[in-house]
Amino acid sequence: MEQQHQHDSATPLTKPKDFGKSEYGCEHYMRRCKIRAPCCNQIFPCRHCHNEVTSNLSNPKDHHELVRQDVKQVVCLICNTEQQVAQVCSNCGVNMGEYFCDVCKFYDDTDKGQFHCEECGICRVGGRDNFFHCKKCGSCYSVSLRDNHLCVENSMKNFCPVCYEIQATAMPEEYQYEVSILCNDCNNTSNVRYHILGHKCSHCNSYNTRRISTPDNQ
Repeated sequence: MEQQHQHDSATPLTKPKDFGKSEYGCEHYMRRCKIRAPCCNQIFPCRHCHNEVTSNLSNPKDHHELVRQDVKQVVCLICNTEQQVAQVCSNCGVNMGEYFCDVCKFYDDTDKGQFHCEECGICRVGGRDNFFHCKKCGSCYSVSLRDNHLCVENSMKNFCPVCYEIQATAMPEEYQYEVSILCNDCNNTSNVRYHILGHKCSHCNSYNTRRISTPDNQ
């Protein structure tokens, strides 16, 4: 976790918008900025990095997750200028992310076919034309499931017993590692923590997934 401090703006120097593209970021996203978490006022590469750090704090009372929509400030990694959330750096003029969502405060330099679903209220990957939003379920699905899925009203807003069971069932230390999974619903891959009960897709939240790599063959 980075110490709280105020960054000094560099001398304004306009650079091409694609300057530094795909050269900065973390294990989760390539991007040219870091975010200031409003919940703890610390700076992190992304919300996942924040959540990984805070979930491992020694005092359980300090555990918390960052609400992406609450982010107000970012720090440009090209010129080190802290500023309000925006796609283009106010100081050096680079795109801090080729994809940018002002609702989710989300930046990504890697093209994954990202799009924001107004009805879901989050950004998804895989291309808008490849998904449809089911109003009854309250979620997006692959177009291949348009007439071939079981509708559960407001399924994404209900408490999931599988999620709760996974949270309540701690894995032994020797099984606390990440695996790569492929989602059979949205066809995206994710890196998630191994759990014997199942693995949740990071993109569409489905448990219809299968492992495609383990620590031994990554």
